[in-house]
Amino acid sequence: MSAQSISLGWLGTGRMGAAMARRLVDAGEQVSVWNRTRSKTEPLLAKGATVVERIADLGRCQIVFVTVSTPADLEQVVTGEHGLLAGSSKPATIVDCSTVSIETSAKVRAAATAAGVAFLAAPVSGNPHVVAEGGACIVASGPIESFRQVKPYLDEIAKVAVHAGEQEQSRLVKLCHNLYLGMMVQALVEVTSLVEKGGTDRAAFLEFLKGTVLASDWVRKRTPDLVKQDWTPKFTTEGLRKDFDLGLGLARSLEVPMPVGSATYQLIQSAIGIGLREEDFLSLYEQQARGAALEQGTGA
Repeated sequence: MSAQSISLGWLGTGRMGAAMARRLVDAGEQVSVWNRTRSKTEPLLAKGATVVERIADLGRCQIVFVTVSTPADLEQVVTGEHGLLAGSSKPATIVDCSTVSIETSAKVRAAATAAGVAFLAAPVSGNPHVVAEGGACIVASGPIESFRQVKPYLDEIAKVAVHAGEQEQSRLVKLCHNLYLGMMVQALVEVTSLVEKGGTDRAAFLEFLKGTVLASDWVRKRTPDLVKQDWTPKFTTEGLRKDFDLGLGLARSLEVPMPVGSATYQLIQSAIGIGLREEDFLSLYEQQARGAALEQGTGA
């Protein structure tokens, strides 16, 4: 438990939220949780968290973390009629770990500030498995003093927690991270399909690649899934498309050309069109393999 342990709230216990909240519970923190589907809070309850009935009940916590799916969800749970800011008790700080647009983040920040509540935008790099292993990275933006107060808890969740600015800079940082991730995976499946078409076993190529300087921890961990064509979702193709929509929109507004990102976006869209919407985004390989006229299976 951190030296400055205080009451913490967690709003949203889907796959990511549950994994992050569990890190705090396992560290000995006092955590109250709420989720629209109550059954998703039960594993945390079993670990020692407290489940509350209403979002407003989290207002009694000093710090409330939020993990929701969409910008509309964030507005609803923070500024909506029954949101965090609607109750008689309000947290001192809201830490939003969702991936949302800069516009939504700024709107929610303004509402929180008007209510006397500090707001940190703190999106996360890492899927639930990475979070559970302590390998996540968090980039935060907002008042520096609020970041310093929250950092002990961010450090319990993630291996890296950095402050990127006073406003919405962390949103752009996270979107750029996901743009790069999508472009990297598309490049990976392209070269993999090329060596396969030339007669090299997919597993052999990936085993070679992950031993080179071009490999990363992500490539090493996900290679078995690509070899087996296991598209069990850790991050869906639809989720990746959402982030490309947001990231490329910002690139247009900032007048930054993104030729590789734009081409990758169209390939993501095509993958959704052939039925890979809810699959892990590694399934971009399947679309690439079809285009290369490779036989589908678990090998070359």
